Amino acid sequence: NPPYNANQMNENENNKNRAYPKIDKRIKDTYIKHSTAQKTKVYDMYARFYRWAMDRLDQNGVIAYITNRSFIDSRTFDGFRKIVSDEFDFAYIIDTRSDVRQNPKISGTANNVFGIQTGVAIMFLVRLHPRVNKQCRISYFTMQDEWGKDDKLQWLCSNALKDIPFTHIEPDKNNNWINLTDNDWEELMPVADKSVKLGSNQNAVFSMYSLGLVTNRDEWVYDYETSILVNKVATLIDTYNNASNRADIDKNEIKWTRAVKKDLMKGVQYQLKPEQIQPCNYRPYVVKVLYYSQELNEMRYQMPLFFPTGSDANNLIAVNCMGSRDFSVLGSNRLCDLHFIGDSQCLPLYTYSQDGTRNDNITDWAMAQFREHYEDQNIGKEDIFHYVYGALHNPAYRQKYEQNLKRSLPRIPFYEDFWQWVAWGKELMDLHIGFETVDPYPLTRWDALAREDGSIPKAKLKADKEHGTIVLDEDSSLTGIPDSAWEYKLGNRSALEWILDQYKEKKPKDPTIAERFNTYRFADYKEQVIELLMRVCTVSVKTVEIIRQMKG
Repeated sequence: NPPYNANQMNENENNKNRAYPKIDKRIKDTYIKHSTAQKTKVYDMYARFYRWAMDRLDQNGVIAYITNRSFIDSRTFDGFRKIVSDEFDFAYIIDTRSDVRQNPKISGTANNVFGIQTGVAIMFLVRLHPRVNKQCRISYFTMQDEWGKDDKLQWLCSNALKDIPFTHIEPDKNNNWINLTDNDWEELMPVADKSVKLGSNQNAVFSMYSLGLVTNRDEWVYDYETSILVNKVATLIDTYNNASNRADIDKNEIKWTRAVKKDLMKGVQYQLKPEQIQPCNYRPYVVKVLYYSQELNEMRYQMPLFFPTGSDANNLIAVNCMGSRDFSVLGSNRLCDLHFIGDSQCLPLYTYSQDGTRNDNITDWAMAQFREHYEDQNIGKEDIFHYVYGALHNPAYRQKYEQNLKRSLPRIPFYEDFWQWVAWGKELMDLHIGFETVDPYPLTRWDALAREDGSIPKAKLKADKEHGTIVLDEDSSLTGIPDSAWEYKLGNRSALEWILDQYKEKKPKDPTIAERFNTYRFADYKEQVIELLMRVCTVSVKTVEIIRQMKG
């Protein structure tokens, strides 16, 4: 049972994971070489243990491990699955499931064999000499998420390997083992592709795409209030500038990251620049002010090409796919955090050159494809942008390609009536990026009488879907929320529930923030949140109306 950690949990620990250069090179030459995914997590410890064991095994032998179950269906492990198919004769997999992150309806304590959040699997790999099978014969048995922990353990005690009713797996060409698909996905037009991003060709709708930005210090560089953000960033910068070397680092004083430590060693001084404070879409329909800084945002990816100053004119489509449980899409006209809608891949309408020149991000190739297919030379790039946004909301599309969307960036079909889909997409885009100015939905507000002692009611921020109610605090609630408002979901929450989650009172994790800057109180934002909920209720209802039109 190899250990589970993939990375050092916190750079402040100053406790780097031990390097394994020989094994990591073998991983690079095998698992990564044959993978199409982002590569970093494949260097975690259980992947290293598998690589070590595969190399140590002779011509005849067995490997048996209990590990994280992600090797079964994660895109990160597609190269690993190919190596198993190529190098072994038999694989027997018992999937105990119960990954709480994929299925929030279950509990690690109640359903997981180890009582943890991560799904667990057992795999036996058999190598024979001479080879019995040209390709590994893969046998798979899965338990159900909902089985209790004790039931799963009892099942393992009661079933000999030879008696388990395994299912034989035939991997597809992309080295997927389960949730295989039989549809026309490969015939659809790619929305984005790595080869296009690298300039090898133009055969996708968008030329550039990018993950949302990663700060690795959200509590320091995000806030609802500009004045509070300035104080936090000033403290962070002053502490950094006053630390002359690594010995001066107080791990509890500010949030250190690798890049900041490197700057410290180089003697780089930081300076607070108020013009770098920009609004950012932090979570669905939740905007925070961000200190948009190359030094204090750990990874900005391609965001500087989309929003060089942070306030440049641009619209983008953010999608959450490739490993997500639920496909989501949401438009934005601002900077986006990585977790805006899960692990967000952002597809902008424009990009910007270093001299500030704005460039189309829809490829000429894509425009030619659309014009040829629909025999319409009037189709422009902004029309294609809105067509894509509309198509990605189509419930029939999401259902048909559900498994494909968990493994790759979207592909787009050519639907009949191009201009209808453009109209739906534009209407949705205008609604979603303009959520702060749409007319508030006429909800009914209930307030208790003012407290004589002047005390502040305790925040609740809970949704009661059955009764169409949101309880704001001990003294206030909103009623009259229509059922359709809850139907508009991004991931596992409705848009309204995202707002409730983000405005709850939570103790900051960072000790310095908790001690010096824990000033957030829901009462200070109550009126603002009520207005936001009413506007997003309108957005939700209208979104569902448009999606129902797509169903015909």
